[in-house]
Amino acid sequence: MSATPHPQKNRAPRRVLAAAAGLATVGALVAAMPADAHDRGHGHGPGHPSRTVDVQLLSFNDLHGNLEPPAGSAGTVSETQADGTVKSVPAGGVEYLATSLRTARKGNPYSVTAAGGDMVGASPLLSGLFHDEPTIEALNGLDLDVTAVGNHEFDEGATELARLQNGGCHPVEGCYEKGKKFKGADFPYLAANVTDEKTGKPVLKPYTVWEKNGVKIGFIGVTLEGTPNIVTANGVKGLKFHDEIETVNKYAKELDRQGVKSIVALIHEGGAPASSSYNYDCDSPGAGDGISGPITDIAKGITPRVDALVTGHTHQAYVCTVPDPSGKPRMVTSASSFGKLYTDTTLTYDRRTKDIVRTSVESANHVVSRDQAKATDMTALIARWNTLAAPVAGRPQGFISADINGRGSTSPEKPLGNLIADAQLEGLAPEDKGGAVVAFMNPGGIRSDLVYAASGSEGDGVVTYGEAFTVQPFTNMMNVVDLTGAQLVAALQQQVSGSNQASPKILQVSKGLTYTLDMTKSGAERVVADTIRLNGEAIDPAKTYRVAMNEFLAGGGDGFAALGAGTNKLVGPSDLDLFNTYLAAHSTAAAPLDPPATDRITVVQ
Repeated sequence: MSATPHPQKNRAPRRVLAAAAGLATVGALVAAMPADAHDRGHGHGPGHPSRTVDVQLLSFNDLHGNLEPPAGSAGTVSETQADGTVKSVPAGGVEYLATSLRTARKGNPYSVTAAGGDMVGASPLLSGLFHDEPTIEALNGLDLDVTAVGNHEFDEGATELARLQNGGCHPVEGCYEKGKKFKGADFPYLAANVTDEKTGKPVLKPYTVWEKNGVKIGFIGVTLEGTPNIVTANGVKGLKFHDEIETVNKYAKELDRQGVKSIVALIHEGGAPASSSYNYDCDSPGAGDGISGPITDIAKGITPRVDALVTGHTHQAYVCTVPDPSGKPRMVTSASSFGKLYTDTTLTYDRRTKDIVRTSVESANHVVSRDQAKATDMTALIARWNTLAAPVAGRPQGFISADINGRGSTSPEKPLGNLIADAQLEGLAPEDKGGAVVAFMNPGGIRSDLVYAASGSEGDGVVTYGEAFTVQPFTNMMNVVDLTGAQLVAALQQQVSGSNQASPKILQVSKGLTYTLDMTKSGAERVVADTIRLNGEAIDPAKTYRVAMNEFLAGGGDGFAALGAGTNKLVGPSDLDLFNTYLAAHSTAAAPLDPPATDRITVVQ
């Protein structure tokens, strides 16, 4: 890597692939290197090109349109200190991300920047209000070279994704600035495993080749095969999503036939690290021992032709070595979310073989510190779009007495989840609004916290429209449906069974519904059926209940097939409208809302 120092005060341990070289330690690998590891001349005299060249791969993932520094816990990373304590470090914001990337590139003539999907979607109001055009502009300014699609790139459907790629003003809202037409992304979005149902062809490019001075690196981009389970039905209509391993292997073989031997897979699927600290040792006690989850099986199945995996989706931070099918170590990385970290990986390219020297791959995550200078072009971009958003974004919606955590809560039952579910129940309980008796909210739809500290000039404790939008940015339409008691129980059991067994998705429930969740048991038995009560009464399996939920859950999203079986549907207002109405009705400056108690789900660990 370049001798130019990174601007961050703290950095993660650098992972080095040494095992395949038969070297017991990183020190042995360093000792075995040429005196000048950057020259790597291998005996060439003056004026002769080096056989190998270091290519810098900078990567990040799951930006989700967070142009401004994320607020509350969403804007921090955990960092383990030398004494073993864990410190929370503020991070993120594209003004700082731009500075970090530009500083990291200095002294690296071969540098490529890639992303692992979910650049847009579930975005704060500054980007979401304008269908994420501001984020695409920012990514162009960051000199992003390539990204995979993520599941959220399909929130508004394939046609809108194509517009983000190719440009053009929004088909309904038109151009947002007089005389300016949206030009689209300067970088390719890759969607190798997403095909059109009718043609069978990828909806976007499956791969791209980055090239400089004869150095070629192929990038293949895929999203998780399960994308249809976590996106509204309209978003994936007419599309098929294919197996990640089979797809990457197919196109790696195709690239190899074209003479591209160095390949990086951008995969919007991830893992669960053993520690929440970004700088923990993922390869302790052994290679890849600190990571679990879907990406581990994917990594073990992807062809050895692929030299590194940039991943995402789980919003976690890790730099791990996971063996490929031949047993050779291979780097697997993820840089948290919201632009709070970036990964810096050295890929040593052999000009003779045209392949990456795997034993020389190094990688580390770095904090996007807010102690560094802001990139002035990004500051100007944010200011420009904030001016357009200001009439809507700063409008007060309600008042809170303290932080109400959603995304930042690690508990199955979240204070903000309770608040949202209560707002949905209250808004849809009247007979002419649907007659709901209970409401369910999916945890993944809660995108942030409500933070007491002012984000602008509104004052502490004031919830603005922009802040409410950041919590619920999808503007999903609400549904009220008929479900039997048996279906209600089945839905609660599906939180911890079936596709959700390995990684439970605990629904946030409205007041009046209580039950026990026994995590010492397995599968559906974790939901203790005889403890389920609605307003103090046991659920009657044969009785029909009117149930409120957003259209994503009503379509069976997140593995809740039982909720997707509802009948007699009534479509109501958007989730955001109900949330804002509730805030206005239940809070004033003199009497702000307190964080709701979390006493609806009794958890046995």
